[in-house]
Amino acid sequence: MNKPVNVPIDDPNADTEWNDILRKHGVIPEKPPSPTPLIEEAVAEARKQAHENRLEGKGLEELDELEDEEDDEFLEKYRKQRMAELSTIARTSIFNQVYPLQKPDYSRDVTEASRQAYVLVHLTASGGTNIESRLLTELWRELARKFGDIKFCEIQGDMCIEGYPDKNTPTILIYRNGDIQRQIITLREMGGAKTTTRDVEELLVNVGALKANDTRLLDSATHNGSSIFPNRKGVPTSGSTDEDDGWE
Repeated sequence: MNKPVNVPIDDPNADTEWNDILRKHGVIPEKPPSPTPLIEEAVAEARKQAHENRLEGKGLEELDELEDEEDDEFLEKYRKQRMAELSTIARTSIFNQVYPLQKPDYSRDVTEASRQAYVLVHLTASGGTNIESRLLTELWRELARKFGDIKFCEIQGDMCIEGYPDKNTPTILIYRNGDIQRQIITLREMGGAKTTTRDVEELLVNVGALKANDTRLLDSATHNGSSIFPNRKGVPTSGSTDEDDGWE
C-alpha cells in the first residue's frame, strides 16, 4: 500500500518557485488575492471624498476667504448650498423659547406638534433641590434660543404622569412624527451635573434632529476650539436609556 509523501512546506503563502509547483499540483491551495489593492482603492476613495467635501460646514465668511484658493464654480456651489441651509433654518425657526406644558394640552402641544418638528420634553423634578433638573432647565433655555426649529418644552414629571418618581428626573422625551423616539432618564449618561449644551447637541445629532454639519454646531465648536463631537461620554445613539429604572 502506497503511503502519502510528506511534502516539505516552509510557508504556504510565500511567493516561491517551489510553492508555485505545489499549487499547480493542488498540494497547497491557491494563494488568496492580496488585500493591498483593495486597501489602496479605499484610501484613494476616502481622499477623493475628503477633497470633494472639503468645504462642508464652512460658513459664508469662510467661503468668501477662499475665493483665491478654490475654483469659482465649485465655491459658488457651496455658497448657494450654505445660503439655502440658512434660509431653511430661518424659515423653520418658529419656536425660539421653552414652552411650559399643561397635561390637558399635551397631545396638541407635543404629540401633534411633533408631526411638524422635533419636540423635546423635559420632565422636571417637583422641588428645587434636584441639581440635574435645574441644570437642564438652563440648558433648555439656551438651546431653545439657538435652535428655533426644535420645540423645547417643560412640565413637572408628576403633573404629566401621575406618580412619576422624582428619582427619574430630569427625564428627556424626544418626539417626532407623533411618537416618542427616545427617552433618557436622568443626565447620568450625558455627564450628570456636568452636562453641557454640547452634550445635548450631540444627542440632537444622534436622533436626527440636527445635521452633524449644521453651521450652528460648527460655530460652537470653533468657539470652543474643539472637534464637533468627541463622544467622550458615550451618549447613546439608539434606543432608550436606563430601561431598568422604569417609571415605578
